[in-house]
Amino acid sequence: MNGLSLAPTPIPGLMIVSLPVHGDGRGWFKENWQREKMVALGLPDFGPVQNNISYNAAAGTTRGIHAEPWDKFVTVATGRVFGAWVDLREGPGFGTVFTTEIDETVAVFVPRGVGNSFQTLDQDTVYSYLVNDHWSPEAVGQYVLVNLADETLDIQWPIPLDQAEVSAKDRDHPRLTEVRPVPPRTTLVLGADGQLGRALREALPEAEFATRQDFDLAADASYHRDWSGYSVIINAAAFTDVDGAETTEGRRRAWAVNAVAPARLAQIAATHRITLVQVSTDYVFDGLDDPYLDDAPPSPLGVYGQSKAAGDLAVRTAARQHYIVRTSWVIGDGRNFVRTMAALATRGVSPTVVNDQIGRPTFAGDLAAAILHLIASSAEFGTYNMSNAGVPLSWADLARAVYQRAGADPSQVVDVTAKEYFLNQDAAPRPANSVLDLTKLEASGFQPRDWVDALARYPVQATD
Repeated sequence: MNGLSLAPTPIPGLMIVSLPVHGDGRGWFKENWQREKMVALGLPDFGPVQNNISYNAAAGTTRGIHAEPWDKFVTVATGRVFGAWVDLREGPGFGTVFTTEIDETVAVFVPRGVGNSFQTLDQDTVYSYLVNDHWSPEAVGQYVLVNLADETLDIQWPIPLDQAEVSAKDRDHPRLTEVRPVPPRTTLVLGADGQLGRALREALPEAEFATRQDFDLAADASYHRDWSGYSVIINAAAFTDVDGAETTEGRRRAWAVNAVAPARLAQIAATHRITLVQVSTDYVFDGLDDPYLDDAPPSPLGVYGQSKAAGDLAVRTAARQHYIVRTSWVIGDGRNFVRTMAALATRGVSPTVVNDQIGRPTFAGDLAAAILHLIASSAEFGTYNMSNAGVPLSWADLARAVYQRAGADPSQVVDVTAKEYFLNQDAAPRPANSVLDLTKLEASGFQPRDWVDALARYPVQATD
């Protein structure tokens, strides 16, 4: 690294970067920002989009303390400054102070929500910083400010503030006791009324949840919002009417929701440095492989699978920070196969169920837990298969397991092939094999439950 190094500070996320400076009689040269090397050291890949420079003619010029709605990478081109930073984020670190001197050999990474201030120690000092969002008048309204002279912070300015050059505005900033802490960026869950959405409500109650009425993926107006407050978007919404997608209107809706919407979300995620979680499906495959690896190329049979595969490709291409979580046979809170079979078992009905489509169910609570694991563990971005573990089975086998769980005779379930079941119906083609390889997810540290255990604990009777 040629002397390039990174050091933490008492403020989480605030880091000191030592920069190699190469000089001779003509002057000096340094790499002020070098993404590849600095990210390899552990600096966040924060995606700067704007470079600002502050020229300060006099020693003692003092600016701040401002916590802005973006990350900042601070350096000095000429001169020296005394830098002071205050953690203004919600949490136990609120009010923590760190100070250090900066010259051309030192850079500081300042995360969102940490107040930044400096005092020049030399004349003709040039203070430079990269930020990862564009300045706007609206952004200024989101600044959190604290007084340079706050007694609680007790910053030991080298040049006393009564002798320093400070703007009237900076002198009038509020004391720390009057400051409202900066809240963390939150998670937005789309599709909050679906089976996965309901499971995420239980697992992640502090998130923001949007139903189709709150956020229609096919409506342009839904995307016109302030995205700066989100760190994660979980897209659990989809057009899932497999047969309806084969109709003229259904095809249009499927492509709007399953393909165009993820592409738009991916662009938003890339622009605002948001992690996007796109929930995918076994229907992106033709059912001829066993099992399907995470990186298997799509080969969808019908419109539903085709539109979902297109959405996956858009996310993979446009959103650097993404998880595509591919799943199968979702069972959660709401109408689903397991509850339908349980109701039939209670009534003594002998259902005819397909016996030549093979896969494994995914219980929505386990799917939600896997998604949150990937996010919380900062797993490598990419595509992950997720279903419950255990021996693959057919829909008919699953129906028999439900009948046994309900105390009914499993032999009441009558086997039928998919061809026979859908005879004379306008049905979309379905993959014969939906078994997903779970090796990559397990290697990330998440072990899915066996579907037998998950079924034994699943409330087969709806509670609403």
